[in-house]
Amino acid sequence: MDLQIKGKVFLVAGASKGLGLAIAEQLSLNGASVAIASRSAQTIEASAIALTGRSGNPVKAYVMDASDGASIQQWVTEAHSDFGRIDGLVVNAGGPPVGQFDAFDDESWQAAFNLTLMSAVRMVRAVLPHLRSAGGGAILTLTSSSVKEPIDFLLLSNVMRAGVTSLAKSLSKQLAAENIRVNNLIPGLIATDRMQDLDKLQAQAKHLSISDQRRANEQTIPLGRYGEPVEFGKAGAFLLSPAASYITGATLVVDGGTMKTVW
Repeated sequence: MDLQIKGKVFLVAGASKGLGLAIAEQLSLNGASVAIASRSAQTIEASAIALTGRSGNPVKAYVMDASDGASIQQWVTEAHSDFGRIDGLVVNAGGPPVGQFDAFDDESWQAAFNLTLMSAVRMVRAVLPHLRSAGGGAILTLTSSSVKEPIDFLLLSNVMRAGVTSLAKSLSKQLAAENIRVNNLIPGLIATDRMQDLDKLQAQAKHLSISDQRRANEQTIPLGRYGEPVEFGKAGAFLLSPAASYITGATLVVDGGTMKTVW
């Protein structure tokens, strides 16, 4: 399938590794220019060099702190200046700390709000004028299966990511007349560094080895395995592309059939 994104420009946040990087790679391999951002200058620059080498298409690295509104605005402004247009945005940020209700004070809640929910608000706010001037585009928010089925040890993520999902659905209705599509993408258990960290935490709590914990998790997945980042990346690139031109306000789950909810 031709995604019809050659010559288009996409901004991908949190793209030094993991799910953000997986989407950036698929966009680049399909002919787009990509502005990737994260807090680590060294890591994001290395990722940009690697992606450019694999695809031959322009990938530029930017240092951006998703919890800082000025940093987000600077990223968007510089990317637009460098590439001359913006056709799409991937809203993505590192997850808040794990833990249950009693573990978090007001500062923890405020930090999670700023990192997860306000980063989405600020990224969309910064990029909207450029999408409008381009005559339309696509916004994709990366959320979590917790927005449908809350996860016990991810309380902060459960609450904040639900807000991001509601924001995207609301925006999809508001912006449809301007040819701007907004969708959510939910990962299941995808084999990233973040997933390894969560496996380790679960294993320690249950006094299991990490490999035993992973096998136990895989038994809950109908397809019987963790997803690969490339599988998630392809789903993200599709939703951002004109190939998905009649899809907006949707939440696509990439989880190997794990989720039990029917909606």
